Amino acid sequence: MAEAPRVLIVDDHPLFRDALETALECAYPAGAEAAHASSLSGALDSLKTRLVDLILLDLNLGDTVDFEGLTSLLAASPDCPIVVVSATETPQAFERARALGAAGYLPKSMSLDDLSAALATTLDGGNWFPENMEENLPPNQAAERIASLTPAQRRVLAGLSAGLLNKQIAYEMDISVATVKAHMTAIFRKLGANNRTQALLIYQEATSLSD
Repeated sequence: MAEAPRVLIVDDHPLFRDALETALECAYPAGAEAAHASSLSGALDSLKTRLVDLILLDLNLGDTVDFEGLTSLLAASPDCPIVVVSATETPQAFERARALGAAGYLPKSMSLDDLSAALATTLDGGNWFPENMEENLPPNQAAERIASLTPAQRRVLAGLSAGLLNKQIAYEMDISVATVKAHMTAIFRKLGANNRTQALLIYQEATSLSD
């Protein structure tokens, strides 16, 4: 990680974006670089031209809900840790985020000092989840299957979820239609799905907060 951490804050509430930036300044008083995005599409566009050390993601944005944004950003930036920041504070949500590959989960009710400590932990390569998340929850098989996909396979599945055709997904990813079809075959195998409809149902189960 660079000496001055680079963080992308993805939240559509300006006041909370400012609060996260303040927590970041408290965690790194020597200097930290924060960029803002108010939507998933804005975050994806930012990642095309900007290198970041950490992404802080609100779950519910104007163009995404629940964990769809997390899976999309993990596919777009697989080497960058992503921490969910949300007002949803249930053990089920904490566990779902971890199963899908998040590096942490920060409830929005946290104090400034606790936010700063959690940011320092995640920027140092650690994970941070609330202490009360361990309740022997049964594993979510759909989330575990989605987590087993490669970044490219996640992007294909996200495109499928967005209603894109194979040729449109190929264009967005700058790959051939044949490669998209190969990814789709691998996705079906990993998810235990026989077709697109079944794959989408598994994706929706994995990314939804409603069980």
